[in-house]
Amino acid sequence: MPMSKDELEEVLNELESHKGRHTELISVYISAGYDANSVQKQLEEEKSTAKNIKSTTTRNNVMDALDKIIRYLKGMKRTPDNGLALFAGNISKVEGQMDMQLWIIEPPMPLKIRLYRCDKDFVLEPLQEQLEVSEVFGLLVMDRKEATIGLLEGKRIEVMQKMTSGVPSKIRAGGQSSQRFHRITEGLTKEFYKRIAEEMKKIFYEMPKLKGIIVGGPIPTKDEFLDGEYLATKLQEKVIGRVDIGGSDESGLKELVEKSRDLLAGQEIIHEKKVLEKFFETLGEKPDLAAYKLEDVKKALEYGAVDTLIISKEYDKQTAHELVALAKAIDSNIEIVSTETTEGEQFLNLSGIGAVLRFKVM
Repeated sequence: MPMSKDELEEVLNELESHKGRHTELISVYISAGYDANSVQKQLEEEKSTAKNIKSTTTRNNVMDALDKIIRYLKGMKRTPDNGLALFAGNISKVEGQMDMQLWIIEPPMPLKIRLYRCDKDFVLEPLQEQLEVSEVFGLLVMDRKEATIGLLEGKRIEVMQKMTSGVPSKIRAGGQSSQRFHRITEGLTKEFYKRIAEEMKKIFYEMPKLKGIIVGGPIPTKDEFLDGEYLATKLQEKVIGRVDIGGSDESGLKELVEKSRDLLAGQEIIHEKKVLEKFFETLGEKPDLAAYKLEDVKKALEYGAVDTLIISKEYDKQTAHELVALAKAIDSNIEIVSTETTEGEQFLNLSGIGAVLRFKVM
């Protein structure tokens, strides 16, 4: 079963912490669709070559690591759909002692690389690339007074730029005619729109992962800006939505993301909120079909009753591993949630673990 990105990140952090004394840590990548038997044969050949390593300790470590991987591949019927990454090596901190470990990773996305490497470090870059957020969204909230440009990357909203217009309020200075005052404010507003567009061009124009732009603000303002063709054509074409909101500061960015649920349905922040909303809703309305205490969650897993297991990233790692293993054995959905949302914080404060059940456990 493929790992989630959160599980992968945790394993990669562990693998990164291990260093070999010599070139004795082995990394093997099998690309999606490639025959694992061919890799097994290649590793048998590498074992023959390893016999020529002069240092007895290094030679034994390399051969033992290769043996561990070969044994695993022999018992495998076919390459998983997304390919496979295997890492093996002696990770003992004490020289002369043996602690040979094997890690088997089914990645969340298909591997496009085949690789065998024996080195002092494990080769992790191809998997680390899968952790990178592949899509980001540009955000703009604005009115005639101020504008805030932001970026939604995964669950994180980052403020990129804050701007003010300098457009005076509707109270006119004495002696100014209504028409002249109107001309001045309109001129300043247009200049402000141009500055916003220029700033957005600087931030977003060369951003390869930019999936779309969402603009929020009062009805006339955002529409004037978008319909006035201030934005560069390339960015104008990226606008996927305009949303009516009141705020034009950092809280406006959060409101914009909240009100853009349909547009951002595939984004992690929305997915996470929906998972937790369903959990809290079930807990409130059908408490027999939800669990949040460790003993109750464990019992439900042992009975095969868990439809979705939810674990906070901040929850105890060892216990989390045990719960995930139980959930995988009964084909439960597994959701690892952050504390970057209000719901995520609330969930951690409740217990940090929870389950939505398939059926009631007596």
